[in-house]
Amino acid sequence: MRPSVLARRACVVVFLGALAVLGGCEEKQVVQGPEEVVQRFIAAMQGVHGDPARGEAVVGLLWGPARENLEERARRAAAASGHPVRPGEMLAPSWFSLQLTPRSYTSRIDGDWAEVTVRGDDPAQGQYRVRCVREDDAWRVALELPPLAPIRKRDDIVSAEEP
Repeated sequence: MRPSVLARRACVVVFLGALAVLGGCEEKQVVQGPEEVVQRFIAAMQGVHGDPARGEAVVGLLWGPARENLEERARRAAAASGHPVRPGEMLAPSWFSLQLTPRSYTSRIDGDWAEVTVRGDDPAQGQYRVRCVREDDAWRVALELPPLAPIRKRDDIVSAEEP
């Protein structure tokens, strides 16, 4: 007995759906090297200007200490403003300015650390070196952020309940 046209179409739809799911899973398993992570970082930073989704994408590319720094800055900003603030909103695009248009990325890997050299078309423009670290089987940009100032507390404030 021959399968009906409807049954064949259903099989094709199921097959294509399974292929799409498997293709999506395969894409997530691709391990990116430090060069690709730096390339994504630069592209995301160049588009941050007020775009919270891009800011969060940048935060996801950073190593743990930088993410923790931005999370604490966001917590403090939220406490001061009374509004929720995301870590990606703490990025200052004005601090990030390249004097070249990136054309090539080369890396030197030493264990869990890598240094990616970013070059433009013109050698006179110089180059940038970006450090990366492998965390949880993924390369992250080891961006050094300024340390947070300690939270100051006033000792001379007397509560209303104290005599």
